[in-house]
Amino acid sequence: MLIAQLPVAGEDGDRLRPSNPDSFDNDHSAFEEYACDRSNLPWIIFRAAHRANHVAALPARARALLAALARTVDANRPFAAIFARRELLTGRALQSMRTFYRSLDDLETGGFIVRPPQKRHGDAGLFGRAYLHLTDKAATLLGLVNESSSESLTAGSCPVPETAFAEAPCFFTPPSATVADGAIYKDLYPTNQKRQPARLPADLQRLLSLGFHEFLIFRLMREAKLNLKRLSDVVEATWIHLQKATRPINYLRALLRSPVDFGHQIRSKHAAQAKADTTRVRAALIDAIVARHTGQVFFDASNGRRFEVSEDAAQIAVHDHRESTPRIRVGNWSAEFVDALESGRIAPATPERESEFSLKGGGRIASVATSLIRNDMNLTKPVRTEAIDQRLIDMKRFLRLACAGEPVFRRTLGPRK
Repeated sequence: MLIAQLPVAGEDGDRLRPSNPDSFDNDHSAFEEYACDRSNLPWIIFRAAHRANHVAALPARARALLAALARTVDANRPFAAIFARRELLTGRALQSMRTFYRSLDDLETGGFIVRPPQKRHGDAGLFGRAYLHLTDKAATLLGLVNESSSESLTAGSCPVPETAFAEAPCFFTPPSATVADGAIYKDLYPTNQKRQPARLPADLQRLLSLGFHEFLIFRLMREAKLNLKRLSDVVEATWIHLQKATRPINYLRALLRSPVDFGHQIRSKHAAQAKADTTRVRAALIDAIVARHTGQVFFDASNGRRFEVSEDAAQIAVHDHRESTPRIRVGNWSAEFVDALESGRIAPATPERESEFSLKGGGRIASVATSLIRNDMNLTKPVRTEAIDQRLIDMKRFLRLACAGEPVFRRTLGPRK
C-alpha cells in the first residue's frame, strides 16, 4: 500500500531524533560560569554594604573592608563582636593580608571600628583572639541603628563605648601593617630551638682567621660529635699546631678521626691551672697574714713554746721552755705558721701566757747557769810536762806499728824471758 511507504507518509520528519550529549555539558559549563553568590542577605545588610561602598571620605581599600564587615555583622546586634577570621574578611574584601591591616588602620583612624588589645597565649607565644566592634558612627552611617536614638536595640546589644578599650592596658606590640602575616608573629628565637644558631661559639671564632667558613665550622662540630669529641676541646688542645699547619682544615679533620681523648687533656690542663691559681692565691694570702703579724709574739695551747715573728717577716724564733736559747727558723715557715694560727693551735701573747712560760723554764735555766759557773771555777787548765810529751810519743809509735802489721809487744817490750 502506498500509504505505508516512508516517502509518502512523511514519517521521517515527524520522528524524534536522538539528542547530542555534548550539548548538556556546554549548557552546564555556561551555567557555572555565569553563576553568582546565591546567599539571600537581609535588606538592611544589603543597604549597609551598599552604603559602605559609597563612603567618599575613605580609601577604596577601607570601603571594601567596611562593606565586608557590614555583610558579617549581626543586624540585630550591630555593636557586638564580629566573629570572623581574617581569611573570611580578606576573601570578602578581595584584599591581601597586608592591605587588610592597612584597611583596619584606616577604619580605626576614621573612628569606624574599635580593636581591643590582643593577648598572647603563655605556652605557644602566639596572638590570641581580638574581635572587632563597630562604633556608633559606623552603625549609624550604615543604617544599622536609627539616627535619632539607639533605645530600640535589644537588651543584649548595647553599644560598646570607644573609650572602653582605650583604658585597658596593652600587653603586646600591635602587628605592623607593612609586614606579612603568618609565622612572622611567632617567636623567632625560642629557648628550645634545635636549628643552627645564628653565630659561632666564642671559642671557635678564632678558626675564621685560619680560613674556615662558618658553615664549615658547624659541619666540623657535627663530625666531632659523631666521633665522640667536642670541637672546642680539639681546637683548644691543638691550637698552637693548627696555627702552624699548612692545611689546617685537613689537619683538624684528621685530629677529629684520631682516637686521642682531647677532653681529658683539656680537663687535666684546667685542673693544673686551677691548682696553680689556688696555690698562688694561697701564697698571697699567707704573705698578707704574716705581714700583719710582724714583730708579734705567740704561744701554743700549753704555753710551753714561744713564737716571735721578726720585724721583716724573714724568720721566726721558736723558744721551748726546756731549752735555754730559742731556735731561729728561716725559709718556708710562713705556711705552717698561718695553718697553726687559723686552726687555733697558737694564740697571741698575753701577760698571763708570758708569766706561765717564764715559770715553766725559769728554775731549770737558773740551775743550768749555776752548774756552768761552778764548772768554770773548779776546772783548771793542765800543764804540759815532759812525761806527758813522752807518753804522747809512745802512743804515736804504737799506732804506727799497729798499722804496719808488726808484732807490737816484741818491738816495744822485747823478747820474753
